Amino acid sequence: MEQYKQEFIEFMVDSDVLRFGEFTLKSGRKSPFFMNAGLYVTGQQLTKLGEYYAKAIHDNYGDDFDVLFGPAYKGIPLSVATVMAFHKLYGKEIRYCSNRKEAKDHGDAGILLGSPIKDGDKVVIIEDVTTSGKSIEETFPIIQAQGNVEIKGLMVSLNRMERGKGEKSALVEIQEKYGFPANAIVSMADVVEHLYNKEVNGKVVIDDKIKAAIDEYYKQYGASDCQ
Repeated sequence: MEQYKQEFIEFMVDSDVLRFGEFTLKSGRKSPFFMNAGLYVTGQQLTKLGEYYAKAIHDNYGDDFDVLFGPAYKGIPLSVATVMAFHKLYGKEIRYCSNRKEAKDHGDAGILLGSPIKDGDKVVIIEDVTTSGKSIEETFPIIQAQGNVEIKGLMVSLNRMERGKGEKSALVEIQEKYGFPANAIVSMADVVEHLYNKEVNGKVVIDDKIKAAIDEYYKQYGASDCQ
């Protein structure tokens, strides 16, 4: 596993964004882990987060794209932090764009925030985590409506590796439905491999009990493509 991925896993734990215990998800599933990207709030955290995303996007999609699209609301700071990091690390100017939940009819009017998207633009979509693909259902038509646009792919921070609407993971379902690749900085398999029985800040994050709960969760909800 690349060094930046190992660092990113510890960064999620340090930032209290990735937690282990017992959580009830929106779907009603009882999960032994929970991720909340809304807890990246400081300048230092957002600087680092943007750099991890930029490295993963560069690894997967290179730098041949024009716009980074972050769906409202969590995608807005993600896209801003990442285009700044992309410029710093790779010297490439990428424009950021997000959508509004409601269109404005005055001032900076319309549904989009940030850069316009125009014919010929190549777009990468950035999100925190995808469990059902609902956000892409809303985002995809907005981007398509802007013109003849090529979507290069989606990047999320964590692949939860659990079933989406069917038997496959949400990322694979998105790839099959929309025809563009969907990747994550790290997967839960990476997280478990890196953190199992390892101390972070003097504490073992995934001990035998948590590991057993994660294994049990995947027996029940694991995606067929992640077995």
